[in-house]
Amino acid sequence: MPCLNESATIATCIQKANRFLLENQIDGEVLISDNGSTDGSTRVAEREGARVVIAEQRGYGAALIKGCQEARGKYVIMGDADDSYDFSNLVAFVEKLREGYDLVMGNRFAGGIEKDAMPWLHKYIGNPVLSFVGRLFFRSNIRDFHCGLRGYNKQSIQKLELHTTGMEYASEMVVMAQLNGLRITEVPTTLKKDGRNRAPHLRTFRDGWRHLKFLLMYAPDWLFLYPAITLLFVGVLLSCILLAGSMRIGTVTLSIHTLLYSFCFVVVGYNVLNMYLLVKLYAYNHNFLPNHGGMSYEKVNWNHKVKEDIVILSGVIFVFIGVGLSIYAFLKWGRVGWSDLLPEEMMRLVIPAASLLEMGIQGMFFGFLMGIMKIRRSDD
Repeated sequence: MPCLNESATIATCIQKANRFLLENQIDGEVLISDNGSTDGSTRVAEREGARVVIAEQRGYGAALIKGCQEARGKYVIMGDADDSYDFSNLVAFVEKLREGYDLVMGNRFAGGIEKDAMPWLHKYIGNPVLSFVGRLFFRSNIRDFHCGLRGYNKQSIQKLELHTTGMEYASEMVVMAQLNGLRITEVPTTLKKDGRNRAPHLRTFRDGWRHLKFLLMYAPDWLFLYPAITLLFVGVLLSCILLAGSMRIGTVTLSIHTLLYSFCFVVVGYNVLNMYLLVKLYAYNHNFLPNHGGMSYEKVNWNHKVKEDIVILSGVIFVFIGVGLSIYAFLKWGRVGWSDLLPEEMMRLVIPAASLLEMGIQGMFFGFLMGIMKIRRSDD
């Protein structure tokens, strides 16, 4: 149990856990990973017969990582020490662990949430939305990504080398277990109103954003590739139509101003696509994401797959086309004695010329950056 000033409830949690171990004849221990309590929580825990370790680095994840390192059992069941989870009813977790599952998640929505046990924003928006994002990004079947009561095989989870120190640790465990092909299941559990006499450590928007940011950073296809493809498709389609002339949709006329935005989509999409390739290189060279087949992190050597020469060449081609269009526009301007030109006509030359020049220059630099990122030191 991670603990930070839980003196009001920690004794009850330890008593329930010890009773569960005794009644089910399980050879186990109750371990408290204290994260800087100043209210006497550690003294209460030791008085109740629990073993206390000190997690010096602050944070929910840091306390759980320390607890996992110090735990002596084959299996670990983790849960908050605020008496919101029922430590006397853990049979379903133990049974699934003994069946060979590496991670057994509690599902509060399946087991029941007591009135006022979870803020409505968490219950109806935060948890459902973040759990849906997790299932979508990582092809997971887990319905409650953030349940604090879960059991796991210590050896299997330690191999994942989890490292996040905050509340996003809950997401990291599920995501990395899924990406590494561990066996995961879910069992119903209950959540009741906690018995603490202090404000909760969880901060709705700060910790919600940390969870979402973690999910996005570990899903580069969703963060970079799919938005890039969408921007490029919309931008190129609109640009091709509007380069030929204005387009009317009912009473609305789309012309050069829309053309400017469409080429903006193309430029941004092209840059995001190059960022995706950089992320893939980084992921391969630094083991940022596991090579687990079927999860879009396929086992492939991205050092060989990403050809910086092609990216540099594409940049050079874009620059030549952009320069060519600019020269043509300049000569056209000269034919009328450098006087005013019709915007409708000239902007259909200038906008693509400037956009291609920008993409070309950026593409060349992206290509060289990719080449630099592929350099491996001899001691790597």
